[in-house]
Amino acid sequence: MKLLKFLFVGIFFGIVLVKSEAVSWYRIFEMFKFQSFHMYGIIGSAVILGIIAIWVIKRTGLKSIDKESINIPPKDKGMFRLLIGGTIFGFGWALAGACPGPMYILVGTGVFSMLLVIGGAILGTFLYGLLRDKLPH
Repeated sequence: MKLLKFLFVGIFFGIVLVKSEAVSWYRIFEMFKFQSFHMYGIIGSAVILGIIAIWVIKRTGLKSIDKESINIPPKDKGMFRLLIGGTIFGFGWALAGACPGPMYILVGTGVFSMLLVIGGAILGTFLYGLLRDKLPH
């Protein structure tokens, strides 16, 4: 029963992403070709909302849903690994037409070819786990 709140938030999130066309391959294609502001507006809104939410959490000492203190650790100064990871993520997003959250939403909307993409993401995560000790962090 306690996990039902996560199910409902996930369903709501999925509906919002479908209705805003954030999971549309065409919209993502437009974004990567710099032909439309649509996706940049959605991503920019999310970034601004995130900045405001973190400011409110830090300013007011807001607690989590379980009444625990929310601790936001300071950011690491190393940018190189973020640039490499972001580039790999962006290539995957451009090739698949979806980032991790929308992959599952697209399966829910009947795009069953996304199961191949999900399989590739799981395989990539597994390979990262195997190679993690050998990679520069």
